[in-house]
Amino acid sequence: MRTSKRINLSDKDREQLNQVVRNGNTPQKVALRVRIVLLSADGISTGEIMSQLGTTTPTITRWRDRYETDGIPGLLKDRSRPGRKQRIEEAKVREVVERTLQEKPSHATHWSTRSLAAVVGLSPASIQRIWKAHGLKPH
Repeated sequence: MRTSKRINLSDKDREQLNQVVRNGNTPQKVALRVRIVLLSADGISTGEIMSQLGTTTPTITRWRDRYETDGIPGLLKDRSRPGRKQRIEEAKVREVVERTLQEKPSHATHWSTRSLAAVVGLSPASIQRIWKAHGLKPH
């Protein structure tokens, strides 16, 4: 039979974690993390923790491991995550900027977001974001 990973808590850490759980201002996601660690330290099985807290095995494993590597601060604050990857390549951004500054459309005095978007194959919203990022106001 498989046994759950047991965490060794010092008395100081246990008291600090109990204070976090009892504090009425603790966010629920942090309280869940702390309860996972406290129950693991008490020798409660993963299955029992899942049923008591209504969570999943990966979540329990994540927060046990995080406590072991980062201690209490690892439970209290989320790690930073990378933002969304940039979808528009740098070459396309340069093309938009160069066309905006160097060319004029044949049918107008300046580019609109819609007219430039149709030429370069991007959305008008993307053109607008590029212009804003580069401080361009073609009108």
